[in-house]
Amino acid sequence: MGFGRPRNIAPRSLLVAAAIVALGLPITAAAQQVAVVPAVKSSAAPLSNTLRGDQARTQFIIGLEHSVDFRVFSLTNPNRVFVDLDDVKLQLPPHPGETAVGLVKSFRGGVSAPGKARVVIDVTGPVIVDRAAIEKSKDSKTARLVLEIVAVDAPEAKPGAKRGKMPAGASNLGAFDVQPPMPRPAKSPQERAQAMFKPVIVLDPGHGGDDTGAQKHGAVEKDVVLAFSLKLRDKLNATGRYKVLMTRETDAFVELNARREFAERHLASLFVAVHADYANSKARGATIYSLRESVSSALQRSAKDEVANNVLSDTELAAVRKVDGDVGTIREILADLARREVDVTRDRTGAFVKSVIEYMGVSTGLKDNPDRSAAFVVIKSAKIPSILIELGYVTNAADAELLKSDQWREKVSASIVTAIENYFSHQLAKLPM
Repeated sequence: MGFGRPRNIAPRSLLVAAAIVALGLPITAAAQQVAVVPAVKSSAAPLSNTLRGDQARTQFIIGLEHSVDFRVFSLTNPNRVFVDLDDVKLQLPPHPGETAVGLVKSFRGGVSAPGKARVVIDVTGPVIVDRAAIEKSKDSKTARLVLEIVAVDAPEAKPGAKRGKMPAGASNLGAFDVQPPMPRPAKSPQERAQAMFKPVIVLDPGHGGDDTGAQKHGAVEKDVVLAFSLKLRDKLNATGRYKVLMTRETDAFVELNARREFAERHLASLFVAVHADYANSKARGATIYSLRESVSSALQRSAKDEVANNVLSDTELAAVRKVDGDVGTIREILADLARREVDVTRDRTGAFVKSVIEYMGVSTGLKDNPDRSAAFVVIKSAKIPSILIELGYVTNAADAELLKSDQWREKVSASIVTAIENYFSHQLAKLPM
């Protein structure tokens, strides 16, 4: 489904589903996976001790008015567990608030389609559901759905670990057809996590080929930024959470607009241009640039017009007409949702800049007021949070030595990985339900 894709313009299938739900029309099985509306209110008695555990295993219990068919599956980026049930009055655990309880950060429940309910559980990292079972209450009048959520790197999530007995009829309920927690598939949880969707990060080492960029004190910009970007790529890949692409991996020149278009074509979640600075002064330190506000506003207006005119394909129009939908109304709802996504790109960019400054500043010196804006061609995008990092000044002897240092690259690239991890942990970086 579309979630797991922290893109900046919501996938049209997601928007179509949201629009159909908004109009109260029937929704397809595929669309059910992206539509959730306000939480179901329950008359069931509150459950005690229904959310407990640690960062290896957490138990999450949903109180039910009666036993129902259900389906459970998990996704990454953002990391979530989905529980689909036949419509039933339900009781969720007390909300954890600002502090996660075990693996669970937050959750919400709602109606996903006529006669269908969904609970979405936001978790702290990639997980699997090791056990999912309906249990009768002591008086047999109500029931509860017990989920055992396990981190993919926990010992009990590894092949061969001891597991509980599969509930009778589990495969018929569907809970084990989507993300089968028992018996364990041949692939390890780590391998399964690798196969899940990963946000795309595009790294753009500046200059290249005949365009050497700035050079002094033995530091050549095209070389030092490529070496740094390759180090950053390897560290991001080592996390297993991202798909990292580079506009160049060798000493080759790439035209400026082609760099940005490369990121947009690959539906990047982040675009990071890497450069080194030059000055006729004693300036030194790193600087982080985002798009100048006046240029950003103009791009946003243009992008809004574009998405408003292209929200429904011919296939999607046919699907809407098939359920007797009002095409004009749905088109306007989709255009409005897409325009909101364009608006939030600037907010996401701001959040990313702050994260980079916070963590990069711990590993290397920053220039005074390092949060700067400019109209650089490579970051002129209203669709992708885009920044340009000036690692330091080749014209400053101390900075130039750092730029040539593999030890410095190791330390600073690690801090940027942390900044990226921090950015993706924020709700702002995730698509709304």
